[in-house]
Amino acid sequence: MSFKSFIAHRIYADKSEDGERFSRPAVRIAMLGVMMGVAVMLISLAVVLGFKEQITSKVMGFGCHIQAVSLTQNQYREMLPLTTDKAMIESVRRVEGVKHVQPFAYKLGVLKTEDDFCGVNFKGVGSNYDMSFLQSCLVEGEIPSFKSDTPSNELLISRRVATDLGLEVGDKVFAYFMGEEAMRARRFTVAGLFTTNMDDYDKNTVITDIYTVRKLNHWESDQSTGLEISVSDVDDIERTTDRLQFLHRQPQPDGIVCGVFSIKELAAHTFAWLSVLDINVVMILILMILVSAFTVVSGLLIIMLERINMIGTLKVLGATNSMVRGIFVHFCTMLVGRGILYGNLLGFAICFLQKYCHVISLDPSVYYIDSVPIAFDWVLIVTINLITFLISLLVIWGSSHLIGLGKPAQTMRYE
Repeated sequence: MSFKSFIAHRIYADKSEDGERFSRPAVRIAMLGVMMGVAVMLISLAVVLGFKEQITSKVMGFGCHIQAVSLTQNQYREMLPLTTDKAMIESVRRVEGVKHVQPFAYKLGVLKTEDDFCGVNFKGVGSNYDMSFLQSCLVEGEIPSFKSDTPSNELLISRRVATDLGLEVGDKVFAYFMGEEAMRARRFTVAGLFTTNMDDYDKNTVITDIYTVRKLNHWESDQSTGLEISVSDVDDIERTTDRLQFLHRQPQPDGIVCGVFSIKELAAHTFAWLSVLDINVVMILILMILVSAFTVVSGLLIIMLERINMIGTLKVLGATNSMVRGIFVHFCTMLVGRGILYGNLLGFAICFLQKYCHVISLDPSVYYIDSVPIAFDWVLIVTINLITFLISLLVIWGSSHLIGLGKPAQTMRYE
């Protein structure tokens, strides 16, 4: 153990009466400040990452990463169909970054029971539709086996719609659709209930087979409202969207125009809200780092003031200002290191408790989820710890230069 390390450990471990009166409380307060600052930073980061992960997965799960949709409407404000034949789908699949392509179709309709009714958007999907997201949101019943060439006469509806209409799994319900000549009716069986906690989807959308929706729209088997396109790398969504803009230039029958949009454009308000959370967490990180640095410097100054006689003695014995500064820098490094360690332990304990026990709940109608979400980015966590440590060391090193201001004779006579 070096001379500086030995003296620093003795100062830290001093439990004499005077040391207990001044040093120990200062050390504990400084360590507590670092610990609380690091814990708050970790919890804030984990919560914001959790929100972004949960909300993004829900928005992308229901709307996929990219959509190529018709931009032309009829007199009922319904989208006219795109020709999504095999040639078009294959041309999309060949685009760099595209992972999966699935056609879908929409039809506006009304679900009606004996006591109530509800206007919804019927989304038709086929056998190649990725149902993993809906499976994760399923709360009752099962996912029907939707086909592209035969009717299933089954529906997936949200629990909210089921509650509003008094429906349960297995119930029959009539749906009514406005046609060019007359109102048409279909009877469906409720096969399952899902909950996304996102009002835009839960109260407005039900899922059925694309064959039925095409028949209701009088469309051919290769016509759809559009294509949902998933990408291999979520970070590459914007570039892949740009590569798919050729669909906008391809001619469609009857002058129908195709538009290609990323999910960030289709749900811009949601992603704007998430970006505001980034600003909030950055402000929290800055404030907590400043608080941690302030408490460490305060502790250092108290320790230096208390040990001013020792500083004078060391200088008289031949110690240079650099050597004395090294003692206190080493002491505060121990302090900051332990504070960061305890802060990580406290922060992770709270995060894991929330992640697996869901202690803090939320209103799903406001936050889209029923409890505070937690997610970890280990690179960011390590970065925060390093930045906190380095900034604290920089502030400590700057404050330690106050040692060189006093003369040995004056400091030895200080009381």
